[in-house]
Amino acid sequence: MSVRVQRTLAQSAEVHGIGFFTGADVKLRFLPAPENHGIAFQRVDLPGTQPIPARLDFVVPRQRRTAISLGDATVEMIEHTMAALAGLQIDNCLVQLDAPEPPGGDGSSLHFVHELLEAGIVEQSAPQPLLVIQHESRTGSEAADCQVVAAPIPRRLLAITYELDYGPRSPIRPQVLTIEFSPELFVAGLAFARTFVLEQEVQALKAQGYGTRVTEKDLLIFGPDGPIGNELRATDECVRHKILDCIGDFALLGCDLQGHIRAYRSGHAMNHAICREILASQAEVAVRAA
Repeated sequence: MSVRVQRTLAQSAEVHGIGFFTGADVKLRFLPAPENHGIAFQRVDLPGTQPIPARLDFVVPRQRRTAISLGDATVEMIEHTMAALAGLQIDNCLVQLDAPEPPGGDGSSLHFVHELLEAGIVEQSAPQPLLVIQHESRTGSEAADCQVVAAPIPRRLLAITYELDYGPRSPIRPQVLTIEFSPELFVAGLAFARTFVLEQEVQALKAQGYGTRVTEKDLLIFGPDGPIGNELRATDECVRHKILDCIGDFALLGCDLQGHIRAYRSGHAMNHAICREILASQAEVAVRAA
């Protein structure tokens, strides 16, 4: 990972769609922001509420998604939006939306990436902070059979290894992938990877009033024999999406990250937990001049 300066958008970008959880119609705008602003989300449908910094301190507990909250405003399921921004190394941006969550698109980050690239990305002057993992940290759950380990790496890069294995009865086959992050790799190899759920999970969510407008064409819904009414974009699309989620969640640190993250069956809550462990384990944030 080479030393770099902060980046923002050359002009605003706009994305329309439907929120996966709430089913709300959403208009989302990406706006350029000054140096050291970071990423923040603003609910313009709630007059008087302040932008919510996309940082760990503002994360609130949720199942199956990442949400942030400040005062009376909450934004749900920000991980794919965050992954698009972090994947393109856009460090400063105000994200305005008129609903409780960003548009779901096809369950990937592609719809955001296309509009962000069309808007253009410009360099700023301030150096981007780099958090260097200097000591191994880990978090996990024996009951859920999942864990994440963060370890030092001798090169200036972020490597992520994800192992996905839901057992012999799952229609989702075991998959393992290691990537060395770069914007080019993100666009070509991760941005297209879609959210995936089991058919029975969708039925349970809809029974709770979530995802009522989502169909099998909007994301990957797995039945006993594989995706229902849809096709995989890659044989290992599921593990690629898990790494996409990791990139979006690790961006909540608010800086670049140098180290090797090894995850086994982790989800959003565990991604947040390893970020907190990294911060607490004498990891060092260094601002290096370009």
